[in-house]
Formats: sequence, structure tokens, C-alpha cells
Amino acid sequence: MGQLCGRCMQLLRDFVALVQKMSSELVHSIKECLALISECSCLKQNGSKTRQLYKPVLQPHERVTAQEFLQQIERGFEMSPLGKDPLEALRILAFSENPGLQQSAALYYLHMSQHMNVPLPAEHLEPFYALLRSADLEVQQVSSLSLVNFLLEGNIDKEMVVQMGLLEPILDLLESEDPTVQCNSCACTMTLAVSESNREAIGAARGVTPLLSLANSYDPRVQQNAVGAILNLTQSERIQLVLCKEGALPVLTLLLESPDSEVQYYSCAALSNIAANAQHHEAMLRIGDRFLLRTLISLLSSSVDKVSSQACVCLRNLATRADTQAKLVAKDVLPRLCSLLVSSSEDVRRAAVALLWVLSQYPHNQDPLVCTELLQSLGMLLSVHTTDHVIAGHAACIIENLNLSKNRQRIIESPCVEGLLQTMLSIDIQEDSLHYVTLCLAELAKQEGATLRMVKWIDEPLTKRLVRLAGQREHTETSFRAASIIQHMIDHEKMMLLLKCHITEIQAYLKNFLTHQEVRFQQLAISTFCRLQADPEFSLAFRESQMAKLLEQVRQQTEETQELLRAAICHADS
Repeated sequence: MGQLCGRCMQLLRDFVALVQKMSSELVHSIKECLALISECSCLKQNGSKTRQLYKPVLQPHERVTAQEFLQQIERGFEMSPLGKDPLEALRILAFSENPGLQQSAALYYLHMSQHMNVPLPAEHLEPFYALLRSADLEVQQVSSLSLVNFLLEGNIDKEMVVQMGLLEPILDLLESEDPTVQCNSCACTMTLAVSESNREAIGAARGVTPLLSLANSYDPRVQQNAVGAILNLTQSERIQLVLCKEGALPVLTLLLESPDSEVQYYSCAALSNIAANAQHHEAMLRIGDRFLLRTLISLLSSSVDKVSSQACVCLRNLATRADTQAKLVAKDVLPRLCSLLVSSSEDVRRAAVALLWVLSQYPHNQDPLVCTELLQSLGMLLSVHTTDHVIAGHAACIIENLNLSKNRQRIIESPCVEGLLQTMLSIDIQEDSLHYVTLCLAELAKQEGATLRMVKWIDEPLTKRLVRLAGQREHTETSFRAASIIQHMIDHEKMMLLLKCHITEIQAYLKNFLTHQEVRFQQLAISTFCRLQADPEFSLAFRESQMAKLLEQVRQQTEETQELLRAAICHADS
């Protein structure tokens, strides 16, 4: 048997000092229990039955065990509290039919759960089965609380709890009439449901129905934990079906109006998980003539960030159909989303811009979305949070979706162009969002008005970034779009002056493009070359680098390709 470290010995000494000072705590309870037991007539030779405190009769080995257990506590736990001897004593006390002895075992576990931050061996779970099954209410309260503590601290393997058969008594306690027991058993179930295998076990053991019942509890602690358990269960698609069948949707929808923000958040997050599966949308939207949509929209204005954020997520998951998206826009959701874009919470900002991205995909929504307020908000969002790749990607996609001919001038005049340029400067090359940012800028650059706007904001750091993006070979689409943006701005004197500092890098990516297998890369390189050659410095550099020789090779290859094509066409015609 291993020795306790100094820290654990000190914890145990503190515990002994504590229980010795507090007569109402563990030692006093056990002493009083043993004193009463020793006076009981069941232990006397004459067999008198005038003073039986407990039923059934205390067994002799239980009395000995209790006395030895008390002595171990008073000695300051010279042996390990998780050792073989304490475990054997706990088993006897826990499986006793005597409530007083069961209370002693439950209190011992409670103390360990509160003061010993060490993993509880699997064999120590065995006594919990008897304690949770106890007919004594105090034993149920204390043992379920200690189990919650162990689970929350991560000192018990969650799958092991189910494997040891404790799930059944935990779920049985959900039907207790005592709020404390209900609260603790819900908390146990919520924590266990973090595990995928445990979620399936809870569903198979019919744990959904009592949880839904407790979700309507008047006790706020019970309600919070019950809805939290349901939230964790909704991570399983199979249990989502069970929940919907058992009537969870109306329950969770009504809980969105709870005065408790935790209950609001849990129920909203649970509905978000269910809404991730389109098969449930019809049932969700049918509740109370789209009551769910109206409630979620109202929650966008919640003062609790995680509630408003989760409302955005739920609406985004529901807004997969055009008619749902149209209804959201018709209900004036845009002003609320614009206010969320300037939230101090990163989660809220990200959730709001993601919902706007979904709404922008529906063509009939695009006209209402192209409003000054939204474009101003998107531009400022990009400019302020230049390194947030989630915001950058979604905002760029929104602008790209709205970039229709009738809307283009509004976008060009908004801060969006500047915001996209600043974001391109800051986002890492490995981020997917850079792909969408360069795509949006490349499309805008095709319009002279947008090009003038870009030239206004272009500077040395942005020019250097564009040239480097065009020159890198790992992300070919990003390279092509960066080169395209440069090509559209070359005719402006300011851009030409900035590019002269990067002649070598520009020649390198042009050579790469000329030898690229795709014709569009070659065409872009030739077009860029022609425009740059008008400048004396670039013209001289091109002559010295034998760029003309490379162009001649491309011309010859092109002519050969044309001859082959002509021959093929003539052969096909004949």
C-alpha cells in the first residue's frame, strides 16, 4: 500500500480537526449512532424489544465495522482513505439496512468529493449503488451530491459510472419527490450525457421522459439541471427523434421565455442542435403559428450575450428554406443583427454575421439587405476585427452575394472595400477566409469605381501583401486573385509607383504564371506584362530577365496548339 504525500496527510489532519470541533458533523453523528445502537435491546442477552431504534436489527459485524471505522477517522487516517480497509468498511456500511450506517458512508464520500482532488478508483463506485438505492432521504441527498462533485471535478470516469450499473438508480431518483434529490440526479445525468455512449444508454433506459417532466419544475435548480441534461442529449440524432416524439419541442420553446437566463440558454441551445437536422424544421415551425421564430427574434435583443448568440445560431439552422428566410427579413430582423455586429462579445458578433450570410444567399433578401446601415456595420466590423478569420470569411461572402449590378455602387461607397483590404493584410495565408476575401476584392476590382476606391486606400504594406500572395504557390486560387487585383490597379500612377519596389517579386510570379498549365494564368500574366512594360523601369527589368524569351516560348506553344486544333476541326468536318 502506498504512502500518503504531505499534502494529503495535511488535508486529512484538517478534516479530523474539523470533525472533532463540530459536534453536529460526521464524528458526532457516528458516535451518537453507535451509542444508541449499543443501548439497543437487540444487543442484550435478554432479547428485550422495548427499545429498537432501527429496523431491521443491526448485525454484529456491522457494529464492529462502524466502531473500527470511527477509530480510523479519529486516528487521522493513518492508512490511505482510498485503501482496501476503508473500502471494505464502506461496503459494509453502504449495504447495511441501517440508515444511520448508510449516512456515515454517504458523509464519508461527501467529504472526499469536496476535499480530495484525486481520481476515485472504480471499486469505490460499488457502494454508491446501495447508497443511491437507500430508502433514507438523507442518504439519497448526500450520496447523489457526492457523486455530482466527483463527476464535475473529473475524478470519476463517466463511462465507468454507467458500466458499474449506477445509471439505473440515478434515473430512478429523477422521480423522487424531494427537490434536492431531483436536482442532484439531474446534475448527474447532465454530466454523464457529455459522453456519446452514455447518451445512448440514457435514451435506452427511458431517461428522457422524467427529464422533460422536471424541465417544468418550479424549483429553478431542478429546472436548470433538467434542461441542461436535455441539451447534452440533443447531441445525439437518435435521441433527438425520441425527444421530439415525447413532446420536447413545445416544452423547450416555452422555456425560451423563462425569466432564468440559464434555462433560456440551455433550451435555445437544445433547439439549435435539433434544428441542425432539417427533418425537424416543419414540426418546429408549426408550433403556435411560428411562435418559435418570433421568440427567437425577440431573444436577439437579450442582455445576456450567450442567449442572443445562441438565438442567432438557432435561427441560422432554421433558415435553410427560402420562405423561412423571407419571413425573418420581413419581421425586421436586420436592425437587431446590425446592433449585434458591434457587440463586445466575439461569439455574438460571429453568430450575427453567420446568420446574415445565410440570409444573403436568398436572392429576394438581397435588396433589403443592401441598406446603408448594414453595409456601414459590415465595413466597420471588418476594419475593427481585422484578424478574426470567421468574421472576415462570412462578411466577404455577404458582400459577394450582394455585389449585383444594381447594388454595386452602394457597396463601393461603403466602408466595405477598405475593410476587406485591411482584413486581407491581417488574415493568415492558411485561413480559408482569405480565399473569400480575395475572391470578393477580385470581383469588385473589375469595376472602375471599386478600383478607384482601392487605389485610394492602397499603401506599401497592402501592395507588399498583394505581391506576396500572388507569388506564393501553395494556394493557387488566392495567388490568381491577388494578381488579378494588381492587374486592375496597374494603370493608376499611385499603384505603379508602389509596384516598382517589388519588380523582382512581380517578375517571379509572372514567370510562374506563364508556365502554368491553365490558360487563364498565362493570359493574366501576358495582360499584366503588357501594362507594366509601358513603364521604363519595368521594361528594362523585363529585358534583363529574358522575359521576352519566355513569352516567345509561350507564343510558339500557342501556335502549335492552334495548328493542331485546326487540323482536328478539319478532320472532324471531313
